[in-house]
Amino acid sequence: MAVKQISVFLENKSGRLLDVTRSLGEAEVNIRALCVADTSDFGVVRLIVDDPDKAHDGLKARGFTVKETTVIAVEVDDSPGGLGAVMKPLVEQEMNIEYLYCFLEKSAEKAIVIIRVEEAEQAVGALNVAGFRVIPAAELYAM
Repeated sequence: MAVKQISVFLENKSGRLLDVTRSLGEAEVNIRALCVADTSDFGVVRLIVDDPDKAHDGLKARGFTVKETTVIAVEVDDSPGGLGAVMKPLVEQEMNIEYLYCFLEKSAEKAIVIIRVEEAEQAVGALNVAGFRVIPAAELYAM
């Protein structure tokens, strides 16, 4: 149930994020979710895309520093308390959530939470036991 996330490391200067998104568009890669974390010197753009291999190769060919990371995607109710509910079973298993970010499905009734933990298989098990639906990669890429 692991999902490939593409991380792109960028200098923190004007136009670099546009360069990434333009490069993906030219490669006909569709962005499903995006998260930007930055410091004064550099930024990390985390992406869920419809074709991670194509995105990785295309960005690398254009000179970007790219890394693939395994994350999990979990469907949660798009309502107050939904995010806390999905974190609870992971914290109860004493897992460290390195980071997470969310996006809405097209129906807007559910949200998708992308979670990075070291123990992905254990996290999937804990979430399944708690009644959450972990979304398979192929389904997420097709959304």
